[in-house]
Amino acid sequence: MSAQIVYLSHGGGPLPLLGDAGHRMMVRFMQGLGGLLQRPKAIVVFSAHWEEARPTVIVDERPPLLYDYYGFPPESYTYAYPAVCDVALARRIIGLLDGEEKRGRGWDHGVFIPLMLAYPDASIPIVQVSQLRSLDAGEHYRMGEALRSLAEEEILFIGSGFSFHNMRAFGEREDGRNEAFQQYLITACTKADPSVQKQMLIDWQSAPGARYCHPREEHLLSLHICAGLAQSAGRVIFDDAIMGKRGTAYLWG
Repeated sequence: MSAQIVYLSHGGGPLPLLGDAGHRMMVRFMQGLGGLLQRPKAIVVFSAHWEEARPTVIVDERPPLLYDYYGFPPESYTYAYPAVCDVALARRIIGLLDGEEKRGRGWDHGVFIPLMLAYPDASIPIVQVSQLRSLDAGEHYRMGEALRSLAEEEILFIGSGFSFHNMRAFGEREDGRNEAFQQYLITACTKADPSVQKQMLIDWQSAPGARYCHPREEHLLSLHICAGLAQSAGRVIFDDAIMGKRGTAYLWG
């Protein structure tokens, strides 16, 4: 497999770019990601911040940025990331997913925040693919399976979410539920048997602390896409606090 597949936690809005102390370790990780990985020919991002009824792919050659966050300093609404879209790859992905094309939508912060940190020169073409409004774990895993023919190409696939995403719980004292859930994800993602990995991820709601960590699962489901695409044992490449909560990231390939 020439492709590299990463699921990561992208943090809170623009805070990683604003020097927020709670994102210090995450920023350090993302700034080193480009050195950890082989330089890809294209980057495909599945962001937690875009849901559609069917898999949908941006096909504009130069999408703007979508500042889909509110109440932050003015500078956070002037960021630029002038990478181009790999339109040919986008159309191939539409075909593989029986999806739809999208024009006029910008890259949301689930795309540009991690890429501004990992690849600040913006020289690698990008494709953004939506998640599904159904929030069905099995459907997202099958999205990854449908893209398996791309696994031999020099593409970096990024599932951009957050392994802990309970907005009301940030700032609360840890009580063990997040620790248990992160350990469940680590166990699942590092399984060598893809059938076991698949079942554990599809059954994620049965994990200890699952609904505490994800009252709504949109920030988790790009992990399912990544696992469906990889179908192999991943490894943990980040395990540290983000805004006071343990978060994890994984690499396949």
